[in-house]
Amino acid sequence: MQKASDKIWQCLEPVVVSLGYEFVGAVYGMAENGATLRVYIDKDGGVVLDDCALVSNQVSAVLDVEDPISGEYVLEVSSPGIERPLFDAKDFQRYVSEEVKVKTFDLILGRRNFRGQLTEVQGEDVVVEVDGEHYTIPIDGIEQAKLLPKQV
Repeated sequence: MQKASDKIWQCLEPVVVSLGYEFVGAVYGMAENGATLRVYIDKDGGVVLDDCALVSNQVSAVLDVEDPISGEYVLEVSSPGIERPLFDAKDFQRYVSEEVKVKTFDLILGRRNFRGQLTEVQGEDVVVEVDGEHYTIPIDGIEQAKLLPKQV
């Protein structure tokens, strides 16, 4: 699954925010049962099933009118969970010093997968420390990024 298009984000974000939730992001891609649009929401105190149902109903109505996706797809609305996805510079800045897992579209110094500490955000790049090495990764070159659960 990859970050949903800007057009989809522009349809979704105002709806989610107007309902009083944080629009964490959205991903779109093929899953076992066909195409899936997964929308992540959050709020202070966390998200429960009724929150997801409310947002799903409202988002579904907007998507039916705006029709930014051709063909059939499944709409899923959920909390970001403990492996919270990271989408933009604001997300990365919020979680500097946390452990992350990043997968890039292209090779960076011979690798596409990075698991380590998010040390800083430099404009539109993030820096991840893996085994003492620092890797500068352009945000627009990231296929998928997420927080890793804290080890207890």
